[in-house]
Amino acid sequence: MLDKVGATLGKWEQTGITGKLYEQIRGKYDMAINQYNEACAEYNRQLNAYNAGLQQYQNAVARLDQGSQAYRSNADNLAQASKQIAEKQNELGKAVSQAGKQVADGVTQLIQGQRDIDKAETEYQSKLAEFNAQKPEAERKISEAERQITLAEEKIDNLTVPAYSVSGRREGLTSQGYRVYMVIEGIVAKLADIFPIFLYFVAALVTFSTMGRMVDEERTNSGTLKALGYGNADVMLKFTVYGFAASTLGTCIGVLAGHTLLPLIVAHAYSAGFTMPDIMLKFHPWITMAAFALAWISAVVPAWLAASKELREKPASLLLPKPPAKGSKILLEHFPPLWNRLNFTHKVTARNIFRYKTRMFMTIFGVCGAVSLLTAGLAVQSSIGQIGNRQFEELIHYDLIVAEESDTNSAQRKEIATTLKGKTVQSSTAVRYEELSKTAGKENDKQSITLLATDDAYNFNEYLTLRDRKTHQPQILVNNGAVISERLAEMLNVSVGDTFTVNDENGAQRTIKVAGISEMYIGHFIFMNAQCYEHVFGDQYNTNAYMVRLKDHSNANTERQGAKFMKLAAVRGVVQNTTQKNMVSTIVGSLNQIMEVLILVAVLLAVVILYNLTNLNVSERIRELSTIKVLGFHTSETTMYIYRETILLSLLGILAGYGFGEWLHRYIITEVPPDEVMFDPAISWIALAAPAIVVAVALAVLGWIVYRQLETVDMLEALKSVE
Repeated sequence: MLDKVGATLGKWEQTGITGKLYEQIRGKYDMAINQYNEACAEYNRQLNAYNAGLQQYQNAVARLDQGSQAYRSNADNLAQASKQIAEKQNELGKAVSQAGKQVADGVTQLIQGQRDIDKAETEYQSKLAEFNAQKPEAERKISEAERQITLAEEKIDNLTVPAYSVSGRREGLTSQGYRVYMVIEGIVAKLADIFPIFLYFVAALVTFSTMGRMVDEERTNSGTLKALGYGNADVMLKFTVYGFAASTLGTCIGVLAGHTLLPLIVAHAYSAGFTMPDIMLKFHPWITMAAFALAWISAVVPAWLAASKELREKPASLLLPKPPAKGSKILLEHFPPLWNRLNFTHKVTARNIFRYKTRMFMTIFGVCGAVSLLTAGLAVQSSIGQIGNRQFEELIHYDLIVAEESDTNSAQRKEIATTLKGKTVQSSTAVRYEELSKTAGKENDKQSITLLATDDAYNFNEYLTLRDRKTHQPQILVNNGAVISERLAEMLNVSVGDTFTVNDENGAQRTIKVAGISEMYIGHFIFMNAQCYEHVFGDQYNTNAYMVRLKDHSNANTERQGAKFMKLAAVRGVVQNTTQKNMVSTIVGSLNQIMEVLILVAVLLAVVILYNLTNLNVSERIRELSTIKVLGFHTSETTMYIYRETILLSLLGILAGYGFGEWLHRYIITEVPPDEVMFDPAISWIALAAPAIVVAVALAVLGWIVYRQLETVDMLEALKSVE
């Protein structure tokens, strides 16, 4: 049995698959072999003793004859030895039996262990295959984790102390929409403070001349009423009631339109750039009362003054036509070299102009007011209409500013560099970009100022054009000063050579010297080179952003590429020109709609003024015109006899209107724009040509009307109209 167990253990050992179970069975087997060997050794010892006893027995038998006592002694010894041998044989049998049982148990355990080994081997092979399959991914994750740990350690090394700031609703990143809305609201409010004054005075001139002319036309009727016994108050009541009724009716129409039509136009201008709730039309009693009061002043008071002056005369004088204005020596006659060079008709025109001084001033002021409104309206449209194109086509050539995080690592910077070399990017340059601030402006807001510093001034011109607005002279970046935008210089009231302070991103004040002022219409900018930056900020110059030019400059592509850059982990933010473009577009669109209404009103005023004054001039002087026509003047000569005065006075009104229009334009572009926007102060040629063309067209049409009127006039009837 032990031999079989030993053979089995030998084969197991030859397989090379041993373990704890094998060691246990091997230990028991070795212990059983040792016990067996010990039992065998004891058996052999007892056997030797038996043989020795047997030999003694035989010797004893041989000596039996020698003595019985010795024989019996030896027989006892032999019996005792036999007993010991039997006991040892029993112990040996028990040991062999126990060893066999242990070996049998060990074989059973060995078989079960082999089964367990086979099962473990199968499971081992399965887990080994799974391990080999997952090992590459695990190694990759470990490598990526190690790389992330390295990058995180780099970011920790680059961490800076954060700076905090508190901004109001007019400041900060979320203030853009609010400020644009307030800009348009301010535009409407300021225009509402300016244009009604001009419109009222121009309209008051028309009303004043109309009511004065009505009193003159009713001169004979007033004399008749006064001769019949009516008092002056009764006669004056006729004119005042008429003026009151006409002005009240006109004001009612104006109040109705002012409470409905104009608010809807303004609301439409707002809705062009904002999502607005439905407008709520409200009645404004104080404004309505002011409108009625001004209307009564411009219609009733002139009628009352003209009638009271006329009714001072006797009824007999009132029954006669109003004598023509007396002629007198005019100022030009005191300059013989100039006066003598004028022909007869020009001298008559000059005398008639000064002869009717009231009409002269009314024509000049009326045309001046209309031309002023036209010039200012068109000039403002031109000033705001081109700033977007000039800013983003002539001055700013980059499409994006991509700002890096302060804690970027090498891998993240490499990712940005790869994106900048993409197919959609035309070119890029590294710059120092910071957002500075300054509390200033009309509302004392916290103004955001963009700082761009470069160590490559040569390539900087590919992304920004720095030039003087008037002379277009290039502005050079120098070491001892910065170039700032024109709007910032105006807001801070500084010029070349002055210094000013700003707050950096950490709130520290920095003093900057102005080395140049560059043309910029939108936003506040400071441009400097690397040496100037190090001098102002006392820190080493390092780039932290890129100015990017795209191949496709459209707004949609710019926004798309900006969103692409924002997905990069190393990008802190992207400054897009589309935001400023949209802001300017909203302001321009809203202001244009309002200016279009004012321009239309100005054109109508010009036509009404010229028509009214021309008609009054012809009606008052119909007898004079009939006389010169009877004397042989042709219709065209007769027309020019009176119309030449209107043309000359209109020219004077146009020139004066240009002056007032330029002043009004200057006021609007100074007071209306927000702090970060500058309107172009230059007046376009269309703003100067269009008013002159409008007045010229109105004069041409009215001249044709006067010509037709004088061509068909009944001269005899006009001459005896006094009778």
